[in-house]
Amino acid sequence: MKTKSKKRIVNIFLVVIIFSILTWLGIEDYKENKIEEKNNYETQNVSTNVSNNDKESKEIEKEYPKEEVALEYKGYDVLAKLEIPKIDLETYVLKTYSSSSLNISVVRFWGAKPNTEGNFCIAGHNFKNKNMFHNLKDLSLGDNLFLTNNKVGKVEYQVYEMYKVLPEDVSCLSQETGGEKQITLITCTNDSKERIIVKAKEKE
Repeated sequence: MKTKSKKRIVNIFLVVIIFSILTWLGIEDYKENKIEEKNNYETQNVSTNVSNNDKESKEIEKEYPKEEVALEYKGYDVLAKLEIPKIDLETYVLKTYSSSSLNISVVRFWGAKPNTEGNFCIAGHNFKNKNMFHNLKDLSLGDNLFLTNNKVGKVEYQVYEMYKVLPEDVSCLSQETGGEKQITLITCTNDSKERIIVKAKEKE
């Protein structure tokens, strides 16, 4: 009987030891898995943060000079200020396109918001007023112009194309700019039979 009891005690002791070892191994595996999961999670977070930081840095990569632009001109809302040094022009681009606003200043005719990707189209009369487009015809390829708004700042553009079209030709309003910031200036010829088109894109 004593021998059987001893064997039973030894067997129980062995079972306890084996169980303890298996439990310990399981805990270690669990710890390793948790550590690996944590490392993977941190790596993913780092990658995500880097990706987000890259996107944010691209968005704010280019800083433009800031300059406050009037919000209103002669009772009309203002979108931006246009400056063309070559022809000594400084004028406000009005938000609303109408026959009455065109008699006050140049206006946004079509397209993107000022200083954003796309084609910001500005129309103006060929009047001899100091803030109109009478001297637009005197521009040349390579001339610079500046468009300033309160949100983005002052962006420099360079004339890359000039031509004339019939009034019904609206191809100059196209928004296919390949992701570039572009401006299109539109006015009439002296006899009003054609339209003078001046296209400029952001200067690199």
